[in-house]
Amino acid sequence: MRTFTPDTSIASDVIPSANYGDRAKGRQPDMIVLHYTGMPDVEGAIRQLCAAGTDVSAHYIVLEDGRIVQLVPEAKRAWHAGVSSWAGEEDINSCSIGIEIVNRGHDWGYPEFPLRQTAAVITLCRGIMLRRKVPSHRVLAHSDVAPARKKDPGEKFPWHSLANSGVGHWVQPAPIVHGENLKLGTINESVEGMQRALARYGYGVPVTGKYDGPTMEVVSAFQRHFRPARVDGVADHSTLATLQSLIASLPAEAFVVATR
Repeated sequence: MRTFTPDTSIASDVIPSANYGDRAKGRQPDMIVLHYTGMPDVEGAIRQLCAAGTDVSAHYIVLEDGRIVQLVPEAKRAWHAGVSSWAGEEDINSCSIGIEIVNRGHDWGYPEFPLRQTAAVITLCRGIMLRRKVPSHRVLAHSDVAPARKKDPGEKFPWHSLANSGVGHWVQPAPIVHGENLKLGTINESVEGMQRALARYGYGVPVTGKYDGPTMEVVSAFQRHFRPARVDGVADHSTLATLQSLIASLPAEAFVVATR
């Protein structure tokens, strides 16, 4: 790709990626998916996202010092989500803007996200939300849309700080207390009810009534985003109560998107 004019004035540079395409059926993006780079250095991450043949890219990368680099125009389809789904949609790349946040990730020590970097992510997301009419509940983690494969941006990402600035959907997590829970191997109506609730929120989880491996992966992804104090894939009272509070606080139009 030749160089292009950035979609936002806060982008400090443009490094065109070779990996992009057209959005399917003229789909306009109404979702933002946040990732971490998961690589030991920023140079390698940019090279991976831009070089032909890697088959991966994103619209933006946010550096640790807060600088923002655009790699793919927002009008184009970047290749960031992979095999993924949300609210019945399976071509997440066609309906989303992908933002990579420089962080070594779980395999390389998983450091905290610097305040300056978080502030830049907030500013970038707010601009995209305004330009693209992205509702707050459609700002998601890579792990939300691909729970079987991904952990990013992970439990250290400050989702609460984003929500305080109007980016993303969030409620105060219910406290963790001792009590009965649902876990791997449980088969009953309570598991089915939880699976239906997760699916209602948007997660791609089969409703079977059996707490199997895929269900545990989805619960872990939910915890990473919405109840990060403990990520264990066990649906305790805190996890279930937080899920119900999130559903109760969704706007009505969220369920229209989920069933289209």
